[in-house]
Amino acid sequence: MTALTPILSPREVHGRKQIGIWVTLAFSAGCVNAIALAACQRFVTHVTGTLTLLGTDHTDLWLVLEYACVLGCFVLGAMASVVLIDGRRLRHREPWPLAPLGIVAAILFGTAIAGALNVFGPFGRTVETPGDFVLLSVLGFAMGLQNASIATTTGMIVRTTHMTGPVTDFAVALATALSGGESTVVEAARQSAKIRLWKILAFATGALVGVIAARSFEYGAFLLPSGTTLLAATWLHRSLGEARAMRARRVEPSSPPPVAERADASAE
Repeated sequence: MTALTPILSPREVHGRKQIGIWVTLAFSAGCVNAIALAACQRFVTHVTGTLTLLGTDHTDLWLVLEYACVLGCFVLGAMASVVLIDGRRLRHREPWPLAPLGIVAAILFGTAIAGALNVFGPFGRTVETPGDFVLLSVLGFAMGLQNASIATTTGMIVRTTHMTGPVTDFAVALATALSGGESTVVEAARQSAKIRLWKILAFATGALVGVIAARSFEYGAFLLPSGTTLLAATWLHRSLGEARAMRARRVEPSSPPPVAERADASAE
């Protein structure tokens, strides 16, 4: 549960403009996951694989500690997002999801530069050196930051870095939509299924594009998700501004008539 009211209402979350933002971020996460797999044979945008490796590699203490570090960085990224977004609201300031997403874009940009400078070692080997786990830890932090910032913004409706939940939600929504019932329930289920389907397709497309880019540019391929994340961050910032303006117009009381008109009315 979020500590405060979601920044976007469920209706706004499912709006056409907002769906484009979630799709763009899912595409970006798919890119990151595929490039990480190409770089060191490990996934990084979700924690299921990391937790599995903690169990399967339990006989190697160093590997367990390294995977625990990757997991911890994902958690720290998610915590940082809450501090950046809800921290502002607790201080009675407007939440600013542009900040965490901008940091994600900067981290991915820095990862591309560091990789080109051979900070992480050779591209394309399996996990063998500390540099590989530095790479996975940095990416884990960025993905935790992205996932939690969108979850906080949408009241836990949207996640963008993993697809297990969205695929499950898609199946449930699709079954609900096809089963009939009240029109409002069916329409809500259709909207839910649509947003999940677009995210699933975007994540898969991002993985495809990411692995193709990695073959040609190696670590430089991280510039692609860096750019798309920055685009989504800017898009979300503008969208939130428009949403706040629309809410203000809906609650704004009607303006009193000019003084001259009130005087004329009292004289009649």
